[in-house]
Amino acid sequence: MAGCRILCQYETTKLVRIQSVRLGSLKWTLNATILLFTSIMVLWNRNYQEFDLVVSSVTTKVKGVAQAHLPGVGDVVWDVVDYSGPSQEKNSFFVVTNVIVTKNQKQGKCPEVPKKGGLCLRDEDCERGGWDQQSHGIKTGSCLRFGVLKKTCEVSAWCPVEARTNPPRPAMLAAAENFTVLIKNNIRFPAFNFTRRNILPEMNEGYLKSCQRDKDPLCPIFRLGDVVRDAGEKFSEMAVEGGVIGILIKWDCNLDRLMQRCLPRYSFRRLDEKESNRTLYPGLNFRFAKYNTVNGVEERTLYKAFGIRFDVMVFGQAGKFSFIQLIIYIGSTLSYYALTTVMIDWLIGTSCYSTDVGQNYSEKKVESVADQQKCILCVSYVDESHIRLVKKSQKKSLQNVKPMSVQPQKEDSGHLRAVVCLLQPGIGVDPDVPDHKPAPDPTPAPKRRRPAWCRCDGCAPSSLPQEELCCRRSDGACITSSPLFERLVLRRSLLEAVLLYRDPLTPPPAGRGLTAALRHCAYSQYVSWRFGVAPGDAHPAIPSCCVWRVREEYPSPDGQYAGFRPAGVASMKACANGEL
Repeated sequence: MAGCRILCQYETTKLVRIQSVRLGSLKWTLNATILLFTSIMVLWNRNYQEFDLVVSSVTTKVKGVAQAHLPGVGDVVWDVVDYSGPSQEKNSFFVVTNVIVTKNQKQGKCPEVPKKGGLCLRDEDCERGGWDQQSHGIKTGSCLRFGVLKKTCEVSAWCPVEARTNPPRPAMLAAAENFTVLIKNNIRFPAFNFTRRNILPEMNEGYLKSCQRDKDPLCPIFRLGDVVRDAGEKFSEMAVEGGVIGILIKWDCNLDRLMQRCLPRYSFRRLDEKESNRTLYPGLNFRFAKYNTVNGVEERTLYKAFGIRFDVMVFGQAGKFSFIQLIIYIGSTLSYYALTTVMIDWLIGTSCYSTDVGQNYSEKKVESVADQQKCILCVSYVDESHIRLVKKSQKKSLQNVKPMSVQPQKEDSGHLRAVVCLLQPGIGVDPDVPDHKPAPDPTPAPKRRRPAWCRCDGCAPSSLPQEELCCRRSDGACITSSPLFERLVLRRSLLEAVLLYRDPLTPPPAGRGLTAALRHCAYSQYVSWRFGVAPGDAHPAIPSCCVWRVREEYPSPDGQYAGFRPAGVASMKACANGEL
């Protein structure tokens, strides 16, 4: 049954409705702003779509012819086989823009270049068979004269060795900026089984022969000089030492039928470090050789080629409408509407709004619950005009516990009007009918010993610290001696009318149950009189003198009492059953 009660129930949050034109207008303004913002974002970012990343392949075809004058060689015509290098890398191509030529190299022995092999004075300075990463060959152990003033170690190598290290300026193949490249890019989005290429169906052979990038941004044929310029560089300067340029192709495709669009966008940027003073080996270069045989001896021409490598990088995504993604986005945006509540709650809780409205709103919305282990009691002294809030202590008497805070007393206007009404002649109470009280005991009760914490000389000792409370803070007359105590707390006819007022359809108890009901009703009358509207998280504590005075008026036949129990006001039925 307990499991069924847990499963067969529903819990909801508590709402407070504030009737305010200003707050209502602010609420709908904020909600409209959030709705407008989320609607714009869902269209801008296409959050209603499912996305897939591009899968791509790239092929390139470079075209162009240039003539360069090579020292010691003469005028040489360079075509695509010469300036494209010995091999093509995946998704990239290389174009030679500058060269250093070393002609007629043969296998033999010759002095090493000073910068590579180091200087020597005698043969002992050259270790036979030695070599290092900078040398062009293997040392023979001889020291030979290089030029007029220097001597270097002799090496077995392709002689003469390459002597020049700095590329010529201007670049020998600066005319390469007029070369063109055709980029063919095929893409696929596997999730949607969608394929496309950058050469669109409407691009025929005539179009490819005449299209220009400055007039048509979709043209797949690129002039190398324009590519370098769009990357923010100058081709004549970059051609001297070479470098790396990135050609970026971005596909941002919308595959929805009503808004279908899938076209490439091209952009360019330099990828390597271009300043020589900021990197050890600037630019890009490699070596290759052309071999031939002269009089039965193999010779070669060595080329140190500088050039520009163009890397084609493809990235992008495609989106298509997905009902699931739309629901997920709507669910995530609903949390934004909590900002309206946070904003208005903050506004009400600060001085920007009415203090009275903020306090009333806080009381309606927030319900404080006291920890049972840290019970908060409220105490009212007859010689003080305020109420003290104290913590329940197991060691110190309640009279001597220091208060946590002090609050003004809030009058219970409803209770006050009801009491005044019941005290009027002919309303609930007949003034001519005397109160029916039990006959007084002829044996006088022994006088109670005054405890140390008592200030009114009417309290009784107790073994519980929470019951050790007097009606006064300083010495003086007891509140039970006041005629008003007799009329508001002890008067039997008033208590019976109050019980009937609370539960008008329940038959009045009789005998022992009636006495208990009147006793507990007297306690509640005292609480409403002295505390008014008590704080919601605190329990009123009744002074010992008042408790014993009520017990003397309405005693228990067996002399047993429940003692201090923090609780609210009991109904007539609960009082009749002896419950508090």
